[in-house]
Amino acid sequence: MRFLAFATDYDGTLATDGAVDRETVAALRRLGATGRKLILVTGRQLNDLLDVFPDAALFDAVVAENGAVLYRPASRETRLLAPSPPSEFVEALRRRGVAPLWTGQVVVATVQPNETVVMDVIRELGLDLQVILNKGSVMVLPASVDKATGLRAALDELAIPPQSVVGVGDAENDQAFLATCGCGVAVANALDTLKAGATHVTRGQAGAGVREIIDSMIAGDLDRHQ
Repeated sequence: MRFLAFATDYDGTLATDGAVDRETVAALRRLGATGRKLILVTGRQLNDLLDVFPDAALFDAVVAENGAVLYRPASRETRLLAPSPPSEFVEALRRRGVAPLWTGQVVVATVQPNETVVMDVIRELGLDLQVILNKGSVMVLPASVDKATGLRAALDELAIPPQSVVGVGDAENDQAFLATCGCGVAVANALDTLKAGATHVTRGQAGAGVREIIDSMIAGDLDRHQ
């Protein structure tokens, strides 16, 4: 078995309008039954994800906040992979009227076009932070953190090399982690820029595309897509 793990984004990939359909959940169960590890890699905050997706327990690891938080569903243990945001940064954004504004354990998030003000504040305070865009969302994280670094942390714990992973995504913030995987897949509804760098593009959108890849992994270790 060449591919030992399956890593998937949540919104726009596994889920449509924030929800995962029963057929896709069943496909995840089938894949897990083959002995492969399942990893969820999302920009969402962990509590938000667990509220909308109770089947997160199917996964061996959850990388949340765009690579900043690692959660193990089996033990319910959480590990921060980066420091929390400086309080003066959040306060400065509020003073500038940035809204909506969400703060997670590490991530600070808002929506476009607030990224211009966010970048101005980062420069003014001299912070080592980066802005990551995700289909209208604006996420701020330490400069060294992204979905790829979070996935590597999960793979280190699972003792699985990146080349043995199939990764699936749909947006800008998935590009780094798909490039880390042995096979990077873009679902049919993915941005064109992500499709251009993908190993394979599915016929189906979102959950249907995920099921397509899972069925191919189970049937022949994705051989027909290589």
